[in-house]
Formats: sequence, C-alpha cells, structure tokens
Amino acid sequence: MTPSDLADLIRAKAQGQGRFLTALAGPPGAGKSTLAAELVAALGQGAKAVPMDGFHYDDAVLIARGARNRKGAPDTFDAHGFFHLLRRLRVEDEVAIPLFDRDLEISRAGADIVTVADRLLVVEGNYLLLNEAPWPQAAPLFDLTVWIDVPEDELDRRLQARWAHYGKTSAEARAWIDSNDMPNIRRVTQNSRKADVNIRWN
Repeated sequence: MTPSDLADLIRAKAQGQGRFLTALAGPPGAGKSTLAAELVAALGQGAKAVPMDGFHYDDAVLIARGARNRKGAPDTFDAHGFFHLLRRLRVEDEVAIPLFDRDLEISRAGADIVTVADRLLVVEGNYLLLNEAPWPQAAPLFDLTVWIDVPEDELDRRLQARWAHYGKTSAEARAWIDSNDMPNIRRVTQNSRKADVNIRWN
C-alpha cells in the first residue's frame, strides 16, 4: 500500500465524520515521520501530523531517574500526558501540541497548533499500539491504526545513518543501537497489538 492508497482509505473512512485520528505506529527507524509527512501531503488541506515524540521526558528527568541511557524506551515518555492530548484532539477545536527538537534533544511545549481546520490527523509514534500498560489506553482514541513493517536489518542501517547525522561516531552509534534502539525495536515489534492496516515501508 502506497501513501496515496492509504490517503484514499483515510478519506473514505473519514467521510461524514468530525476530526479523524489515524495512528501510524512502528519501531524506531521505521520511517514514521517521513511517511506521516508524505501522507499529510497526499491528504492535502485539512491534514496534519501529530508526533508522539513531543512527550519525551527531559534529559534532566531521565538522569534523575537513572534512565538517560534508555531514552526512547516506553517508560521514558509522558504517556498519560500524551493520552490527554489525544482526548483533547477528539473534542476541542484548537489544541497546542509539543514537538521534539532532535537537534537540541528537547521537547518544546506549544510548538505547533492543531486548528479547527485540521480534520485529518496523522498521529505517529513507536508505542501507539504497544500492548503494555499504560499504552493500551491510546488505542480506543484512534479511528484507524496503521503498522509500518520494516526488516530489522534495514532498521539497523537507517539508525546508523541517523546517529551519524547527529554526530555520533560509528562506534558510538553501534553501542547506542545495540543497547537501546534494538531492544526497543524488538519490544515494540513483539508486543504491539494488531493494526487495522499493515504497510511495508522500505
């Protein structure tokens, strides 16, 4: 299924409804942000991406909790804050959303606005379908769920390129992927609930 095909499906399912929330889930390196951007472009006016990554805990919080070396794991996000945002998006015309700035490694509150004109929302994140508490609370808040399927070796290649882009040496990237990214990849791949739609994106 192409982004255009998925856009057609969303339009068909959203016909005659109010705001329509599509979950775009997948492991780290799956291309969620890229696919979300392409999907929003294909959907056109009234579509907007809403990333889960804005709910990363700040590094200071993670350091205090001894969890900085696990940044990106399910418990390093403000899951309940994210669920609250989803509930607001379902009922409120205008909602400010946080965005994660990867260059600064920090979440910026109120960095974007979902307006009344934004009816087709593409919510993207690793753990939208994770079947571990408290994440199942998210599933009922979506109108359509999509899982991005990417082979593990391709995820590894993409993550090496990502961390090189952000200044890690090859050895540093390898260590981070092996100790952090790959455990998260396997956890979310093995423990996520079945999506309405599977899309292969490689």
